[in-house]
Amino acid sequence: MAEAARKRRGRADEDALFDRELDHLPPEARWREWMHRVEATIFAAQEPVGRETLARIVGKGCAIELLIDDIREELRGRPYDLVAVAGGWKHLTRPAYADAIRAAVGGSETKADLTQSEVLVLMCIAYFQPITRAELSSFFGKEVSRDLIGRLRGAKLIASGPRSPTPGAPYTYVTTKEFLLEFGLATLRDLPDFEALEDAGLLSKEKLLTGDIPVGLLGQEGDEEEAKIDIVGDETF
Repeated sequence: MAEAARKRRGRADEDALFDRELDHLPPEARWREWMHRVEATIFAAQEPVGRETLARIVGKGCAIELLIDDIREELRGRPYDLVAVAGGWKHLTRPAYADAIRAAVGGSETKADLTQSEVLVLMCIAYFQPITRAELSSFFGKEVSRDLIGRLRGAKLIASGPRSPTPGAPYTYVTTKEFLLEFGLATLRDLPDFEALEDAGLLSKEKLLTGDIPVGLLGQEGDEEEAKIDIVGDETF
């Protein structure tokens, strides 16, 4: 307890010494310094950096979205960009350079290979979460195995959600932050609108039940049931 309190006091002292407002600088120079701080923080981070973190290094009156917009404008024409993903911002290389990066250093360590069946189950979880394994099985008309769920969990694309209120209180499954990262989504709201897809005739619960779903909806290609599908997103990490 004492150690934790000491660390909190130390952090508070550091915060007090850190000049966020930069009132001594003219407005243009202040904005430029805030841009540099934000870009440097995102560049140094391994995970997407959220608003709360960025708010620690800029003034109270700073509009973080406008800062990001200005940084992205300066990065226009560069081979990388700042991308909103998984609830924060991250430096990602542009898709046009994916082949060059693979040729130089090989595939990404975060890349996951899934069968088409696994992609279909993952899509179902993404749209209908939280959902139990029994409910997933009822969607497809056949049992979704524990092994399949285990592979998705092993890839860190899904995790256990709240227990279902149904008899036996089984665990439900939900998608994860890693799922958002893999597909380049800022939030689950960025998934294609399910009703719009149904209205366009591209996706329906009937198609989901029969497994007749265009895998390309998740930005992938695949023909055979067990064909391997590379689910890295449109951006290269």
